[in-house]
Amino acid sequence: MILLRSALFWLALLLFTPPYAVLALASAPLPRMARYRVISGWSRLMLWCLRGLCGIRWQVEGREHLPSKPSVILSKHQSAWETLAFQQIFPPQVHVLKRELLWIPFFGWGLALMSPIAINRGRGMAALRQVARRGKQRLEQGFWVVVFPEGTRVAPGSTRKYQPGGAWLAAHTGALVVPVAHNAGRFWPRNSFLKYPGKVRVRIGPPIESAGRDPETINAMAEQWIETQQKTLDS
Repeated sequence: MILLRSALFWLALLLFTPPYAVLALASAPLPRMARYRVISGWSRLMLWCLRGLCGIRWQVEGREHLPSKPSVILSKHQSAWETLAFQQIFPPQVHVLKRELLWIPFFGWGLALMSPIAINRGRGMAALRQVARRGKQRLEQGFWVVVFPEGTRVAPGSTRKYQPGGAWLAAHTGALVVPVAHNAGRFWPRNSFLKYPGKVRVRIGPPIESAGRDPETINAMAEQWIETQQKTLDS
């Protein structure tokens, strides 16, 4: 049944994505925030399919910690699930991502119209400056900025070195940092065709003040909170 339900989800993905990409392209003349609200409907549709076809539900802990102003989210990255669900859980947002994602037919077209901060990871300091410059613009436009500091999806129970991009942005703008932990990788594993039924737990931590702190300190504080929470969520 898991194989069949997973296959039905991928079929739904293939059927719904091309026409929604056309809708996304039609929204191009709209202001950024209006475009976001139109295009993010695709994520809501995919989450509905995941719930109905694959039995993946979720619960959120710590909503009371969310600041009232645009902030930087530093989150664990285990699955493609959080890239969809965060659009429903958090206020309007943009993601810092590798530019190659924008080259994917249909999916990348809609993604490009959501005002992401697409970077060339190989450019080092130049990429950091780009994150700081464009991230400041997006925060001023009313968007939150989502960064996965490990840079790629990791399996439950694993971790990678936290990269400084999100902390760099927070330190240079004074924005609050919201750490987020979750266990989505248990239900939609990295690079897996199969989707497993269950309830994803998303845990939002108290915001971290960036004012007067350097990126290394901010990054370390976020990493400590996230990885401590992961020990209970991944167990």
